[in-house]
Parts: sequence; C-alpha cells; structure tokens
Amino acid sequence: MKKPTRADAQRNLDLLLEAAKAVFAESGVDAPVREIASRAGVGIATVYRHFPERAELIAAVYRREIDACAAAASALAREHEPFEALARWLHRFVSLIATKRGLAASLNAQDPAYQALPAYFRQHLEPVLKSLLNAAAAAGEVRDDIDPYELLRGVGNLSVPVAEVAPGYSRRMVDLLIDGLRYGTSEARTPAHSPASRQGPRRR
Repeated sequence: MKKPTRADAQRNLDLLLEAAKAVFAESGVDAPVREIASRAGVGIATVYRHFPERAELIAAVYRREIDACAAAASALAREHEPFEALARWLHRFVSLIATKRGLAASLNAQDPAYQALPAYFRQHLEPVLKSLLNAAAAAGEVRDDIDPYELLRGVGNLSVPVAEVAPGYSRRMVDLLIDGLRYGTSEARTPAHSPASRQGPRRR
C-alpha cells in the first residue's frame, strides 16, 4: 500500500481542522468524533492519530484561527491604505472572537492543552496589530498612543453578543471604537463608515 506523502498528510490535517471548526460551531465541542471525521472525509483513526485527546483538537482549531487572523494583516496592508487595513483587520479579529466564544467552555478548563493558548494569542496578534497601528499613525490617520493589547481586549469586549438589541449591534459598536482611534488626528472629522464602505484597494 502506498504510504501517504507529506503533502497528503498536511491536506488531511487541514481538512480535519476545517471540519472540526465547522462541527464545533454547529454542534459544540462535544460533537462526536465520527461527525468530524465524516465532514473531513477521513477515517476516525486519522483523527485520533493527529489528536489523541479532544482537547488537543480544540486547541489546534483555535491556534489555526489565530494564525489565519495574523496572516491576514500583511495582505490587508498590501491591498489597502493604512487606516482601511487596520479597520478591516479589526473586523477580521471580531470573527476570531466568535470562534473563541464557541470554544469558551473548553478553553476555560485547566487542561494542559489549553494553557499555552493565551500566550500564543498575544504573541501572534499583538505584533501584527502594532504594525497596522504604527502604519496608520505614521500616515496621521490614528493616534500614536494606542496599546495593541488594550485595543484587542476592547474589541473583544464589544463583540460579546447582547440578546436585548437588534442584530448588528456589536459590529456597530466596534465601528464606533475604530473611528474613535482617529481622535486628535487630522482624520478626526472624517465621517464614520464601516470598513466595506471606506476607500478601496490601494492604488499602485
């Protein structure tokens, strides 16, 4: 029988993590492993070979989302002006918070698989946000005294769903926070808009 190549193994792992993310979002982190394996198109043995413990799979899903969010920063910086790139990335971060919320019950547990995640979160997201903030500040589009971690926490707090208000409340609050980053700059009088309606890709 032909042994799987490294590319095959990586592809299976990517499919598995994407399937686990979707299943966790739909059915919770206690969903049957067979449901994840079926969604990924792999055998249950493949799941357990990569992740002998469920906690390891949950942590891997979250790390993968952190990695994707961090990687998005450089692409946005290439394609958009500094403030637009910052705003779009912060909304991308809101999507990550939604994933984290879905895993919250497990991430609060004292399992060793989760203990490194807070540090992983900061090590990967703070530097990219700092880079986006520095670029926007150098362009005169935001204040130059914004702490990246405080901003991450602020956006995270505003992203908590509120049952008593209409849909879109959290996004509007995050938009207000983003526009508030301009306070004290020449851009402070610019009307507030959501990222999708701001200026388009950077012209070359």
